[in-house]
Amino acid sequence: MQNFAHEMLREIYEQPEAIRRTLDLYLRGDGLKPDVAKLLAGWSIPEGEILIAASGSSRHSGLAAEILLEDLCGLAVDVEYASEYSCRGRHDREDARHPSVLVLSQSGETSDTLAALREARLRGQKTLAITNAAGSSMEREADVSMPLAAGVERAIPATKSFTCQLAALYVLALYEGARLGRMNPAALARHIAELRTLPDSIAAQLDGWREQMAGLARTYKSAATFLYLGRGIHYAISREGALKLKEASYVHAEGYPTGELMHGPNALVSDLVPLVVMATVDTSLDGSVMRYEKTLQLLRDMKEQGAKVIAIANAGDEEVGGLASDCVPVQPAAEYLLPIAEVIPLQLFAYFMALERGVDVDRPRNLSKAVVEQPAAS
Repeated sequence: MQNFAHEMLREIYEQPEAIRRTLDLYLRGDGLKPDVAKLLAGWSIPEGEILIAASGSSRHSGLAAEILLEDLCGLAVDVEYASEYSCRGRHDREDARHPSVLVLSQSGETSDTLAALREARLRGQKTLAITNAAGSSMEREADVSMPLAAGVERAIPATKSFTCQLAALYVLALYEGARLGRMNPAALARHIAELRTLPDSIAAQLDGWREQMAGLARTYKSAATFLYLGRGIHYAISREGALKLKEASYVHAEGYPTGELMHGPNALVSDLVPLVVMATVDTSLDGSVMRYEKTLQLLRDMKEQGAKVIAIANAGDEEVGGLASDCVPVQPAAEYLLPIAEVIPLQLFAYFMALERGVDVDRPRNLSKAVVEQPAAS
């Protein structure tokens, strides 16, 4: 058994088993559980519209879910900041859209997200809550609940709860795809088989990522800020990687769609502003290959510009390796599963950057595990 100096590192290493436990809640061997399918059918609406409300890391998993549910299921999905949704005011119920509402929260008590759930219920909308806390307010108040099995998360920066959210959202997409007839039995079985291999794949890569990210943190510890870039579903991971770096190490970072770099942010790129680029690819999917080729062109431009680039790429990808300053390998996987793996080296980078800068990584300043409503001063 390994000894871990911090809860954050322990929880990063717990992710394979946490994901496996979460999958076991909803999958039976190589199939879906009929009782879960019946439960989830009560949340969906005929119009096929979904609104996702969440904050922080949970919103980033919502951004990934938007791509999953639209691409795999043909649903129309919007993602809102929970803090904004709950403050927009009620609309005329005869005129306003009434999508199903999905709320995501590690604690199930996040005040803004709980307010969004309650607002949706006041409007008569169907609601689904994905949380990691049994008996939480969101689990009790939503029409349908999909709990996670990540286990207690003690470090403030979310790690295993985030990857379990991604796994549960992938499972949700499989149930919706099957219900809507968007996946035939063979496709569904293939998706489940690929998902089932993920925990072992992550476990096999953890030690290598740990060693490499510790070295990269030493190399880049003097950087003033980082720009994280990703396309498609990987944009959500660029946002999450940037947030993890900010909250764990106090180093400024921003996440952008890769193609937006040249629309302003490139003016910031210098020796003190490195790039972290999601450059993985699923070679079996035309859209993924197209996004990858566009990312390669950006990497060529950045190399000519002299930028410092950390690339997250498929293991053995010599082309990306030749264009980036540093290349972090991720074992090839399906496009919609790659984000669950590729976020983990970014979690480790944030962890080691915090250590390099002397930060109490488990308890960053000004942050708490659940952002709840504070009582008014008397």
